[in-house]
Amino acid sequence: MNVIKKFIGEKDNLGRRYLIFLIGLFICSFGVACTTKAGLGTSPVAAIPYTLSLIFTDLSFGNWLIIFCMVQIIAQIMMLGKKTVVSEIVIQVILAFAYGYLTDFSLLLLKGLELNSYFFKFLFLLIGCVILAFGVYLELLGDVGMLSGDAFIKAIAAVTNKEYGNVKIITDISMSVISAVLAIAILYRLVGVREGTIIAALVVGIIIKYFKKILKPVAVRMLPGTTF
Repeated sequence: MNVIKKFIGEKDNLGRRYLIFLIGLFICSFGVACTTKAGLGTSPVAAIPYTLSLIFTDLSFGNWLIIFCMVQIIAQIMMLGKKTVVSEIVIQVILAFAYGYLTDFSLLLLKGLELNSYFFKFLFLLIGCVILAFGVYLELLGDVGMLSGDAFIKAIAAVTNKEYGNVKIITDISMSVISAVLAIAILYRLVGVREGTIIAALVVGIIIKYFKKILKPVAVRMLPGTTF
């Protein structure tokens, strides 16, 4: 217990940042599980692995998330070349496995939940978006690592010299389209990408900004000197 107290009480806040980031990672995975459980389309960043999990059922959604993260990591290395930071890649690989397994665990927690009406599905989707946004907020506040999806977009922005936000919009749209094409071509129906995908793409960023605004006093107390 003393070791833990010492870890989270370091003067440079590094221990607290790791703790906050890891809590955020779990909350983020639970948010993805909630939006997926709603059945109205998952978030754009998870659309392709979710669709693949419905096509190739031998692997779970979490396992496909891990594979997709690895593809994004390899793409980063190819784009950045000698500018690749090995330590950042190692962290991304570790986080990819944690993210995938936590998502499967979160879906397991929700296994017995039945949503029988569109109203409750839509409500649960919105709840999932709020949870997802809070998890991302904590990850950004911790600022000790970056999931491969965000790092992949950052790499594209660096190589193309484009603004991160604009690249993210294009990437989200591209992933949603690819997911939809895969579903229609192989399953002959649209799954994974629905109205929930669009809603998640539109509202999650707004909710993150809201959390940042209202939780600023708490963030400063937890991490003195933070600028987030």
